[in-house]
Amino acid sequence: MSKNLLELIFKPKLHSMAAITSSLLRNYAGSASVRAFAFANVRVPPPRTFFNYNPVSFLLPFHSRRSFSRIGVTNDEEALAKAAAVNADSEAPTIFDKIIAKEIPSSIVYEDEKVLAFHDVNPQAPVHVLVIPKFRDGLTMLGKAEERHTEILGYLLYAAKIVAEKEGILDGFRVVINNGPGGCQSVYHLHLHVLGGRQMTWPAG
Repeated sequence: MSKNLLELIFKPKLHSMAAITSSLLRNYAGSASVRAFAFANVRVPPPRTFFNYNPVSFLLPFHSRRSFSRIGVTNDEEALAKAAAVNADSEAPTIFDKIIAKEIPSSIVYEDEKVLAFHDVNPQAPVHVLVIPKFRDGLTMLGKAEERHTEILGYLLYAAKIVAEKEGILDGFRVVINNGPGGCQSVYHLHLHVLGGRQMTWPAG
């Protein structure tokens, strides 16, 4: 076969393949440039946060976190107790006198001629009820108790048992009496705290 005939057959094909190869190379270079540009200018969003990390919550067990979170509340209670102690011996009417007189509404749990029991507005347990004598008779705090108060003191404990029964915590509850500023007493009208509805721990406070 002559040289001219060979060139006539294969030359168009070679030109076509060269053109295709050149086109592919240009497309690849262009695509690479586009990819490089896109990669350089892409804005990667920060990783999503699925929970709020609190080092205190993460490191401490639940009961310790509860104690830690109550430090501020405890400081407030101590300040209120110190402020209330200034007028401890004044025998002036307290908020409890107004509750007994129904001048201030309350959620009453139990009431008779001697005592009144009502839910604490700042509960420290699922069940937190205050039990108070209706007649203070100088009994501003347990530290002021005299022999003549024996009957009412015993009756307050009996009323605490009635409250526990009504609130469904008779199988486990705690009775607390705060006495004086060191005991965090904030109202100088003797009262019992009946707490329950959760597992109590020891030592208390």
